Amino acid sequence: MDLGLKDKVVLITGGSKGIGRAIARAFYEEEAKVAIAARGETELQEAAAEMDGILALPADLTDREARKSIINQVVNNWGTVDVLVNNVGGSNGGTVLDTDLELFQAAMDINFYPAVDLSKAVIPLMKEKGAGSIINISSIYGRESGGKPTYNAAKAALISFTKALANEVIPYGIRVNGIAPGSILHPTGNWQKRLQENPEKIKQFVKNEIPAGRFGTVEEVANVAVFLASEKASWVVGATLNVDGGQSRSNF
Repeated sequence: MDLGLKDKVVLITGGSKGIGRAIARAFYEEEAKVAIAARGETELQEAAAEMDGILALPADLTDREARKSIINQVVNNWGTVDVLVNNVGGSNGGTVLDTDLELFQAAMDINFYPAVDLSKAVIPLMKEKGAGSIINISSIYGRESGGKPTYNAAKAALISFTKALANEVIPYGIRVNGIAPGSILHPTGNWQKRLQENPEKIKQFVKNEIPAGRFGTVEEVANVAVFLASEKASWVVGATLNVDGGQSRSNF
């Protein structure tokens, strides 16, 4: 299906591996102009070699000046940003009582504030054209318990932010939506490490927790991202879509 994304300028944070890289690949295959930003220079170089013509930008996205720099570099190369995918994130800490306050702050610094800052930076560009799409990658655990509290809290904030911003900017033709992945298996992810450490335990987890009976793939998340960015999703505004094989327990 032609999603009408050819030559659209797409910036993906955390785009050098895992879900972010699959999203970059999906837009690349739609013939978009793709920029990815991440800390891992080796992975960035690998992605650039795999997808000829993409813009690979080394950046610590917790740093505000670095965020300004990547926006400037994309605009200097291609003049605008049509689609922003806020994917960068990370997990830390343990239980609430065993986790220092600084780790809650660190979780917000990587999972939440970059999405807010970069969204605010690209909206003036999108307003000029009366069109644009922002996609925030959160988690099913932003809606329910499971996983680490620092991560959950930051992703919950991101889901709330998605709806608030969506209502604010849709009058300008800018659509803001989100994706809440469930447990996704890929070579650089935590589930792969856990699977290698204790295959029987993880096999039981899948049986107990994922009605579809398997982990999700990064491509399945990426397919939803390109749909949300396209005009095929023109009436999808402020939604955060679960991509989880039925894993989540929330009914909204």
